[in-house]
Amino acid sequence: MSPMVKRIVCLANSRMPGGTCVAGKEFLVGGKIGGWVRPVCDNDGLPPWVRQYADRSEPQLLDIIEVPVLDMVLAGHQRENWLVDDSRRWTKVGNLTFRALRNLEDTVDGLWIDGESTKSGLNDRFAVENACTIIDSLRLVRVEKLDLKVWQPGKDFGDDKRKVQGRIWVSDTEYRLTVTDPEIEREYLEQPDGYYHIDDCYLTVSLGKPYEGDVYKLIAAVIRR
Repeated sequence: MSPMVKRIVCLANSRMPGGTCVAGKEFLVGGKIGGWVRPVCDNDGLPPWVRQYADRSEPQLLDIIEVPVLDMVLAGHQRENWLVDDSRRWTKVGNLTFRALRNLEDTVDGLWIDGESTKSGLNDRFAVENACTIIDSLRLVRVEKLDLKVWQPGKDFGDDKRKVQGRIWVSDTEYRLTVTDPEIEREYLEQPDGYYHIDDCYLTVSLGKPYEGDVYKLIAAVIRR
């Protein structure tokens, strides 16, 4: 495998087991926008020493990054994955503006397969056997309002862990999805349990890896003005 470089705009650096999940859209020659790219390692998440810049700072949303990769890795419904060349550092080469995101937005009728929900979610999962019909696992959507809920979903069962959930509407369909954007989690988990709102923002919605027979939809990034 020969080394390559993918120049992407960072549209997610979200929490996941073992590290984070970075994803973005590719910048092509002439400033054209290409498809999604999700740099991956052999393990579950990207560890800090792989994803961080030379100064050990973390990739931020809307950073334009050169990511050294080796080859495409097709992993079921996650067809945007590229194996990282972990012998070379990532390099930040610029920034994208919020206004420019309108050129990257995905036009969608909804968020993949609807109709199945967890106890506290809505349209937030589907059976893994249905994933064979999926040809993408990342979408950038613009919403007029994001309703956030901060609460303890397992409190009645002795689990005091607090979570952040996002309620959105996409093409007249309501979704209640877990938020895995670490900046949003840090900001709102410092607040009391309750409901909060963010107006006019872009969301990167991701399909995670199969877990106990299901595929879950996650709000991997919230990009505000």
